[in-house]
Amino acid sequence: MTTQSPLPPPPTRSVTDRPICDYEGSAYRTEFWVAERAYEDAAERVALSHMLPPTGRRLIEIGAGYGRLADLYSGYDEVLFFDYAFSQLQQAQEMWGQCGPGGRPRYVYVAGDFYQLPFAPGLFDTVTSIRTLHHAADAPAVLRGVGQIVAPGGTFVLEFANKRNLKAILRYLLRRQSWSPFDREPVEFVALNFDFHPAWIAEQLTRAGMQVEAQRAVSYLRLGLLKRAAPTSLLLALERWLQPTGAVCQLSPSAFVRCVAAGDKPPALEGAFFRCLVCGSTMLLEETDALSCTDCGHRFEIRDGIYDFKVPSR
Repeated sequence: MTTQSPLPPPPTRSVTDRPICDYEGSAYRTEFWVAERAYEDAAERVALSHMLPPTGRRLIEIGAGYGRLADLYSGYDEVLFFDYAFSQLQQAQEMWGQCGPGGRPRYVYVAGDFYQLPFAPGLFDTVTSIRTLHHAADAPAVLRGVGQIVAPGGTFVLEFANKRNLKAILRYLLRRQSWSPFDREPVEFVALNFDFHPAWIAEQLTRAGMQVEAQRAVSYLRLGLLKRAAPTSLLLALERWLQPTGAVCQLSPSAFVRCVAAGDKPPALEGAFFRCLVCGSTMLLEETDALSCTDCGHRFEIRDGIYDFKVPSR
């Protein structure tokens, strides 16, 4: 059994009536990352730095939280943080502001449901999603949404919780867990926490119009005793050696994949950015406190510089 996050707050419901793991008001940064996850943070940074195109026009991180990985996106002209928890985006805003060093990149903060991404098709050169998909009760729907917003030939870097990891295999062989790590179907090991088989993920990505072109095995050394006994620098040195084995087989609790979107899909419409979640129009007029759809009249609030697409109003 892998554990990617602290016990999350009680789930809420999305506008599509799917359960959402909502970290609103949680101390995710201080109680999870700052407290005891130095190794995991460093390991994921190594993986992402190898997977991520170093430069580009526009990048979005889905499930960005408080912006933990934002410093890795400095080669992009525009970076969007997308998360369901408004309070997490406020923390990101406090850390990163609207502009980076030298006035770029410009950061944009958007609150919303990853089952309904409020963006024009083909808008992003690069999409990342780290430690997010494991909260998706309907992962194929999330991946289909990503496939729509990534540009033709664009890149999607995905991290997912791997059910076919060494610990799960050992527990299964010792009959200490009922579910098989070799079964391709996702397993919900804690409420709204899912593990996925690598082959199943690859299949869903293909169906969403994206092809896997690189893989990494991440966090093999995620053991409490080992992290307490060995310095992070040593664990990270071993991690750098172990991660490339993911190109052959992923047996780690966390897996990274880099995908490329089909090149024959239509490009983004010139000037289109946000998309109305009610009628699908990209004709949204930005006012002082809201985005207003000129086609159906629905409005989406702008609160403290954060675009809020969680609940439309009229």
